[in-house]
Amino acid sequence: MLARVVRRVGQADHISEVVVATTSARADDPIAELAQAKGWRLTRGAEDDVLDRYRQAAEEHDAELIVRVCSDCPMTSPVLIDAVVNRLSEGAGVDYAANNFAPATYPKGLDVEAFTRDALEEAWRDDARPDWREHVTPYLRQHPGRFKHGDVRHCEDLSDFRWTVDTPEDLAFIRCLIDAVPDDATWLDCVELQRAHPEWSAINQHIQQRVVSR
Repeated sequence: MLARVVRRVGQADHISEVVVATTSARADDPIAELAQAKGWRLTRGAEDDVLDRYRQAAEEHDAELIVRVCSDCPMTSPVLIDAVVNRLSEGAGVDYAANNFAPATYPKGLDVEAFTRDALEEAWRDDARPDWREHVTPYLRQHPGRFKHGDVRHCEDLSDFRWTVDTPEDLAFIRCLIDAVPDDATWLDCVELQRAHPEWSAINQHIQQRVVSR
């Protein structure tokens, strides 16, 4: 699943470099070994302070614009990544852009966030809440007066679609979807395919998404 995410992120036109930012814990040594075998760029850092891990990755790889995509999202869309990066880079003074502002419109598991290096450094310096630092961007989201936001939305609410992998049921559903679509299928192609197979949705429709303070 991680290899799929890395590959799909790298297909976005506006991504120049993909970095796997994992922890320095021994339990994540297999991730580091996989990254070495695949030739991926890698940063290892704090287990709970993921905000610090992102700052470290940005520093090590000299990133000016940073995109955040989670590794449990195997359907991540290069097209949506480009849309969010465009919103950040083309919006006058935008510091932070995302496609998951409330109310959500995209399927769960297509979340993309992008932010400037300056905004990341400022959040890293001033965010004193461990629960926020674990999820990287709440400080940026909760201070719109300090950081200018850029919103990317879909014209239809598709937030009931669940394409993130947190449970065995999620994994079983994703396998059904991936097995049925060509690799170059768009995320909208996947929506239509899922609608044509309502029995797939029944696999994980009972899973409740964990609420993250944003």
